[in-house]
Formats: sequence, structure tokens, C-alpha cells
Amino acid sequence: MNSDSDLQIAGDLLEVPHLLQAPREHPATVAEFVGLARSVAADRAQWAHLVRYDATTRWYHRLRTGPGYEVWLLSWVPGQGSGLHDHGRSSGVLTVLDGELTERTERGKRVLAAGVQRVFAPGYAHEVVNDALEPAVSLHVYFPGLTEMPMHPGSGLLTAAGTGSAGGARRTPMACTALAAHGPADPVGP
Repeated sequence: MNSDSDLQIAGDLLEVPHLLQAPREHPATVAEFVGLARSVAADRAQWAHLVRYDATTRWYHRLRTGPGYEVWLLSWVPGQGSGLHDHGRSSGVLTVLDGELTERTERGKRVLAAGVQRVFAPGYAHEVVNDALEPAVSLHVYFPGLTEMPMHPGSGLLTAAGTGSAGGARRTPMACTALAAHGPADPVGP
């Protein structure tokens, strides 16, 4: 008798879409947040008209909130990046809606094309950059809602091969300069 499950064979929940649960009104599990991101991504009429491109900083818009989570829409013109950061106590789902983004970690780099999703746990450090020649749009679900985005030393030092001085970097809580665009009453943004 073969006891291997689909998940054991695939090794990645996102590679086995039939195991993902349909999103509930208020998601509570990683699979449900992935489902929420997929349903929002599939409904272009819900977000496409909101996208703006800003040559001076990444543009972002909080698309939706729910009990304990937020959904953000971001645009990236060529060359824009996030800097090396984590999301504090928040987990998240990153979905590329249009274009292509590059995710760099101390383990290497990964090119994320439209439709690709990444799931991350609290404390996961990465840098996201638009290395392409065309703008990109992404959707980010954070649970709990994003309250901090600590920047890491070595930001921007990860090379295209994914190596650099950030490998042994310790988390340093610093304000993200991209967040300074918010007004005093606005929440922290990605």
C-alpha cells in the first residue's frame, strides 16, 4: 500500500492546488489565505483600476482588511525594490499579478512571474526587486495585519547570485523609508 500523500510527493502546498481550501469570508489558515489571494488576483475588476505607478517610490494601496489580516496592492517600476526586510510577527502571501519580480534571500534568488505565489512565516527575510524592463504589480496578504517591517543590514547587498554580506545579518528594527510616505493616521504599509 502506498502511503504517500499528494503533499509529500509535491513537497509544496502551492504546487497542489486541489488541496487548497476555498476562501472563507474570514480566512484562518495558511491555505485559506492563499485561497483569498488567488481569488482577489483572479478578479482583475477588483484591483486593476486602482494600480498607479510612481517613479520615485513603490506605490501601495490597502485593498482590504478583515479580522486579523490585510490585503495590499503594490506596483513596482523597473529598478524599484523593497530592501532586505522581514514582516515582524506577520506571516504572508505574496502573489505576482502582472510583470515579473525577483525575490532574493540569503539562500539565493528566485524570479517570480505573473501568477506565482510565495508564502512566508514571521521573521522570513527577503528583498523583492523589479529587475525586469516592464512594471510589475503584486498582491500581499499579511496575517496578522502588518505592524512592522524591520529592515536588515546588508539591504541591497545581495548579488544577482543571491550571495553577499547579508547571510549572517541580525535583524535590526529600523523604520522603512518607503513607509514614510504614509500620513500620521495611516497604517504601516508594505
